[in-house]
Amino acid sequence: MLRTLKMGISWFLLACTAHAYGQIDQKVVDIPTRPGVSQRMIVLSPQDPKAAVILFAGGHGGLRIYANGSFKWGKGNFLVRTRQDFAEQGLLVAVVDAPSDRQSPPYLSGFRQRPEHAADIKAVIAWLRERAKVPVWLIGTSRGTQSAAYVATELNGPEGSDGLVLSSTILTDDRGRPVPAMPLGTLRIPVLVVHHELDGCRHCSFREVPGLMEKLGSVPRKQLLSFTGGKNRGDPCEAHAYHGFNGLERDVVAQAATWILAK
Repeated sequence: MLRTLKMGISWFLLACTAHAYGQIDQKVVDIPTRPGVSQRMIVLSPQDPKAAVILFAGGHGGLRIYANGSFKWGKGNFLVRTRQDFAEQGLLVAVVDAPSDRQSPPYLSGFRQRPEHAADIKAVIAWLRERAKVPVWLIGTSRGTQSAAYVATELNGPEGSDGLVLSSTILTDDRGRPVPAMPLGTLRIPVLVVHHELDGCRHCSFREVPGLMEKLGSVPRKQLLSFTGGKNRGDPCEAHAYHGFNGLERDVVAQAATWILAK
């Protein structure tokens, strides 16, 4: 009963905020990054945004965004399908694709922890800051947390982000470095961890989350937002299982946005 009431309040606040920010403009943007390489993203712009967020989808990350704003792959991903919800919270949103030189398999697989990836996102951060002059946060989900956390640890000061959100974090990995193994002790930005307590993905077990939180001991502000309930369908590592906060999207977005915008 209490959980239902909290979700109802979150949806009400989301609706009020959406009304306050009016029409959301969405367009496809390509920006130059490395020599001969460009980064495509879908940008959603509310009126008078209070912060900006860069969204990293999970999986192989090759969204293959068409010029008309549709996706060849990944439209059901948690962050991709909630991009409008983030914008309605007053956030300037950039959903990033794989860069132009990674538009074929394996896309971002094997690339998420490479200096070239950090260079591409450095350009995105600068573009967003120039456009809106607001704090820029990185938000990753599932494999996207490996991108977001890596970039956050690689880029510091004016080149880096102002905050980090990790949802359905990759906590163990037999194919590469999981997030807790990254140099998180170097971070000096706020970090929000968002996780479903029943996440069934073998790389994202909730019992591993305390270890991640311990690694964040040096950040100025941190919090774990844990969720229960929702719907669980299909592959436990895919977007419509608990792993992707199926049925909880509005509540998750509302609480994450509130934390990002907290003074």
